Amino acid sequence: MDNSSDAYAPADIAQRVLEVGVVKGRMSGPDLLGLSVLAGAFIALGAAFATLAMTDSGLGFGATRVLGGVAFSLGLILVVVAGAELFTGNNLIAMAWASRAISTRLLIRNWLLVYLGNFVGAVGTALLVFWTRTWTAAEGAVGLSAVRIAAAKCDLGFAEAFARGVLCNALVCLAVWLCQSGRSTTDKILAIIWPIAAFVALGFEHSVANMYFIPFGMLLQSQPEVLAATASGSTVGNNLGVSGFLSNMIPVTLGNIVGGTILVAGVYWFVYLRGPKDGPFD
Repeated sequence: MDNSSDAYAPADIAQRVLEVGVVKGRMSGPDLLGLSVLAGAFIALGAAFATLAMTDSGLGFGATRVLGGVAFSLGLILVVVAGAELFTGNNLIAMAWASRAISTRLLIRNWLLVYLGNFVGAVGTALLVFWTRTWTAAEGAVGLSAVRIAAAKCDLGFAEAFARGVLCNALVCLAVWLCQSGRSTTDKILAIIWPIAAFVALGFEHSVANMYFIPFGMLLQSQPEVLAATASGSTVGNNLGVSGFLSNMIPVTLGNIVGGTILVAGVYWFVYLRGPKDGPFD
């Protein structure tokens, strides 16, 4: 009986994620940086698409947020299908580490290089989108939406941002996990859309997306077209700046690590992969 069209079972997914983690952990530094810059740009493009989709949609609060989430899914679809290295998804490498297939040094090296590359890609894309001036569309309403999104993120308290980061990356890593169950590009795209749409609609926090959202909002907050779109003609968000960016990124990044490594990688490793493993560290 041909089962080539069937989805992989969860136990098989766990083994596939472990094997992918080994490959990612051993990847060369230049390759990691190059692919992580791409991932930062891909996520930023998804964020820009989501900002546009949520501007004056007329669908009401909930439906607008879901629409924005579906649009944002473009980012992870590009990462998974086109191939790139995303910090949040790479938290699943913890499964290979827990199985002693890669060392702590390789794990930390991957996370640091990918985080740096994601930042470069996301901020670089923010600059490019700013220079396109597409944010002036709808009489500056698109730019105003971007500023309000960024300002809301900078206004979050530490505990709130951390909790939102935990739940966000649980959903992101579940999306990546589900992709490993599929055998076709269509399978992977369908597996990605709803977990990603859910985290955006629910207002959870993604560190790499925020590497685009907040710097982009900082670039726009004093632009005349954006100020003209506000009722008061004044800037939006007193905390939107470098300090606000850092106050968001620190707890969100920590929350993303906890959500990805413990709630997804840790639980599935415990269920499917725990026990003595052969093979020394490399």
